[in-house]
This record gives sequence, structure tokens and C-alpha cells, in this order.
Amino acid sequence: ASAESITNAYHRLSKLYHPDKHHHPERKKEAELLFGKIKKAYEVLSDGHQRAIYDNLGVKGLNTQGWEVVKRTKTPQEIREEYERLAREREEHRLMQRTNPRSNVTVSINATELFTPSDETYTIDLRDLVGLPHIEVSGLAINQSIDLPITSKLTSTLSGQLTSHNGRGTGSMNFALRHVTSEKSWVEVEAGLGPECSFALKLFRRISDRIYCNGAVQGAFATNGIRLGSVFTLASQLEKHTVGYLTWKLGMNSSLSTMIINDTEEQHRVLSWHFGLPHSYVSLSYTRKLPDRNYKFKVNAKLGTFGAMVEYSAEKRVTQHTFLSTTMCIGGPLGVHLKLRCRRATQTYTSNIILSDEPLWAPIVYGTTLPLVSWAALDWLVLQPYLAQQKKQNLARKKELNRERLNKLRREGAAAVQLMKETVKRIRETEENKKGLVI
Repeated sequence: ASAESITNAYHRLSKLYHPDKHHHPERKKEAELLFGKIKKAYEVLSDGHQRAIYDNLGVKGLNTQGWEVVKRTKTPQEIREEYERLAREREEHRLMQRTNPRSNVTVSINATELFTPSDETYTIDLRDLVGLPHIEVSGLAINQSIDLPITSKLTSTLSGQLTSHNGRGTGSMNFALRHVTSEKSWVEVEAGLGPECSFALKLFRRISDRIYCNGAVQGAFATNGIRLGSVFTLASQLEKHTVGYLTWKLGMNSSLSTMIINDTEEQHRVLSWHFGLPHSYVSLSYTRKLPDRNYKFKVNAKLGTFGAMVEYSAEKRVTQHTFLSTTMCIGGPLGVHLKLRCRRATQTYTSNIILSDEPLWAPIVYGTTLPLVSWAALDWLVLQPYLAQQKKQNLARKKELNRERLNKLRREGAAAVQLMKETVKRIRETEENKKGLVI
């Protein structure tokens, strides 16, 4: 629409809905509402800068705070760049207020007596009286970290670890400071306090769009002196869905490893080799994704100087941020382990249950079937009714919002019709009093 047609429409509608044209209190209030919307629309459409923002970004662009008031017509590219700049500033402000806490809690449970009773003598307690096996919590590990943004390019991280195994515990605390030097690189320094004081210097650099590398120099102050080590990783985008990694460690636990990862929407495959001291191995894993049903199934096999191991797991996405998974680990000399994991956003809770110290059919069958039966019961008795109730509530909420929006539009439409009728009535009375012609 041209500027002239917009102005003419504004003048015509102002005569109909101006509050001074209506004296009834209720009609005057309705006229104030409609006239305010007409005035706001005219202010946007008659201003070249605001109209360009509205044409390119809609109402969300007009609601963005911080637009520079420039009395000139900007190009669509300039408007989008300014909008993106303001969006980045809002994101930086949000990051400044966010600590991004992350935690991982792992509980180790020794349940080997379920399948291989021990000859070890225990103190007689209530479990012996009722014939229950001795199942004990043998270990606990807690990791917690928070980010402390200082500026948009400088972030500090505070983390701590506590570990307890068979009644003996240890812990440490680390502080890291990362500085983003450019869009392609960052540098980080880290210091730790614990049984051994440690330090590290880490670097990251993107060489090209397909290649990047990172490295670290690490050290620890031990009782027999300073132990130094270094890690260097080179990564390359081999194709659209495939990435290759080459990692070289020197000093502490020297090794050379390579990994090839292929990731698509439906599957995830990993092939890796590791050569080092004291162990070397080759590993192959395959993950099948079912995004429509929120399931993932994974199989992993590992063969090395320490022995062989096979893992198979299933993961279910329960809600938007909650995932439940179960993993069976079978191998020698590992034995049979069952891992139950719950991941909620950045919080992870894991139970590592040791079913047997050696591969046996009974714990394998038990560890495979029990989680499946438990999940089926939980899904049928708890999750499905809960999700159905949530869906029903969300649908009712959407219906209520739509009903309110339609009622509001209906009221505004009825008020507009009523105000137009009163305007026509007023014009008619004026003409009749002047004995004019009314058509």
C-alpha cells in the first residue's frame, strides 16, 4: 500500500473509532481500545524504519528492545544484521546469568551373592534371618561442575569430584579458565587440588572447515617428583556424516589411538583402535535410532590384551529432557554388570550393579529380562497414564487459549460494528436535523 492510501485509511477509521466521538462509557472504552490498535498500526506503517522491520521480521522484530533509531530506510540485509546483533546481545546477557550446572552421580552395587554365594563369613544380621543375600553398596562417585561466565569470551569453570570405594574415599577440586581468542580457537588453563596437585594447558584450533586440532600439556606433583604428559588430537571431516580422530598421548599412559565415527539420523557407528601401555584393544559399536518412537538400541564389542567384552543397551526418551537407559556388560575378566541410568538435562544418575565376577548364564538372563519387564510395567502403570494426562491438559490449555483469542476478536468485531452503527446514526440525525437528504 502507498503512503497516501495508508494515511487515508487511518483518517477514515479515526473518524469512526475516535473516543471523543462516543459519549456512552462502555462505547467510549471500546473505542479507546480499537483506536489504540489503529494508531499503533499507523505508526508502524507510516515509519519507513519500523515498516521495514515489520515486513522482514514481523511482530517479534518490533518487540525487540534496543533498535537503533535511524531516520532512514534500511535494506533488508541491514535490518536482519541489526536484529541478529541484538539477538546475540540478549544471548550474551542470558549466558552471563547462567551457571550451567552439570552433575554425575554413580552408585556401585555388589550383588554377586545373588548368583554365586560367597564362603566369606559375615556378621549375622536381619538379612540372614529372612534368607536374603548380602547386597552392598561398594562405591559412590559424585562429579559436579558449574560455569561462571566473566565476559562473552572468558569463562571459568569450577568442578569437584568425590569417590568412595570399599570404605576408602578421595576427592579433588579443579578450576579452569577458558578464553575464546577468535572464532577458530580458544585456550584454557586448569589447576586441581587433591591427593596430587595438577595443572594443564589446553589449546584448540580450527584449521579449516573440515579439520581442527586440540592439544594439552598436563602435569601432577607426586611424592616422587613431577609427572608430565601431553595429549594431541587431530580431527577431520571425512564426508558429510563421517568424522575421523587421531589421538597421541605421551608421558602418563602413553598411547596412540584412532577413531572413525559415522552418524546419521537413523544410526551411529564407531570403529576405534587403541595401542598403548599397559593395554591395547579394538572396538566396534553400532547404534540404531528410532526417533519416531524415541528409542535407541546399541551393541558394542571390544577385544584387547585385557580380554573381551560385549555390551548391549537400550535407551528411551521419556520426556523432552529425560532419558532412561539400561546396559548389560559381559566379558572376562569383567564378569557381568548391569548399568541403569537416568539422564535429566545436564544431570546424570547411574547405578552400576555387579551381578557376577565371571560370565554366567543366570545373571545374563536376569540382567536382560528384569529391566525389560520393569520398564514395561513402569510404562504401562505410570508413564503412559501420566503422558496421556499431560497431553490432555495441554490440549485443554490450547483450546482455552484459542477460545479466549476468538472471544477477544469477536468482542472487538462486535464493538467495531456497534461503533460504526452509532457513527451512522449520528450522521443520519445530523442530516435529518438539517432536513438534508439521507440515502
